[in-house]
Amino acid sequence: MTKKSTFSYKGSTALITGAAGGLGEVFAEQLAERGSNLVLVGRSADKLQVLAQRLEQQNKITATVLTADLASSAEVEQLVSNLKTKRIDVDLLINNAGFGVFQRFLETPLARQIEEIDVNVRAVVSLTHALAPAMVARNKGGVINLSSSAGFQPLAGAGVYAAAKSFVLLFSEALAQELAPTGVHVLAVCPGPVATGFFADKKPDLGRHQMDDPKAIVEEVLRAFDRGKRVLVPGKLSVRLKTFLPRLFPRALVVQFGESVVRKLNRV
Repeated sequence: MTKKSTFSYKGSTALITGAAGGLGEVFAEQLAERGSNLVLVGRSADKLQVLAQRLEQQNKITATVLTADLASSAEVEQLVSNLKTKRIDVDLLINNAGFGVFQRFLETPLARQIEEIDVNVRAVVSLTHALAPAMVARNKGGVINLSSSAGFQPLAGAGVYAAAKSFVLLFSEALAQELAPTGVHVLAVCPGPVATGFFADKKPDLGRHQMDDPKAIVEEVLRAFDRGKRVLVPGKLSVRLKTFLPRLFPRALVVQFGESVVRKLNRV
């Protein structure tokens, strides 16, 4: 059952992973405008520092930069340790960082596939497990996990990515139910193609007009979070319609359709 969120942004602290660009940067901008202090996490210290300084000057908030490679369990642990050392209480965790390997499974080095799981799954679980207990103790807070419309179906040619995003979706829904009585709200976000750097190393057969605008997506996400939604498929109607296909058609047909989608995205 949907219960409206009572989260107050002004004076709160939001931690955003993958904050140096794309949706992460837009989340930072829109939360700063709402009065949230920020913890910006990513690998690019220079980009994060520039963003932090800009948002502090524009919005009179505090923005802390913490660099971490979320593919490394040691660096995730160090990130959590740094938060404790700096006595930063996180009120809103946005697990935004992620990437996709759009290659056939046996043609992709195992290390790269494991890295994809580490960033998209293990880091999400680790940070949520580390930061949510304090939210529960305060009876307020939130977690926004970036899944994907890919999480609704198997994708031959991007199998680990789709499976990882499916994990994020199901994990988030279950956690939302567990934490419902505590005042901590959990939202899974499942966008389709967004005009960010996600496709920078790919050759998608898609124009920018066929992708969603990052600013519009983040605005929709925050509205859904405020309304207490647990799952959101934002953006174009066509994206939402595609998430229903796996429920309506035979699995063999769904897998074939998924493979054709991957070929269009990456010409593989």
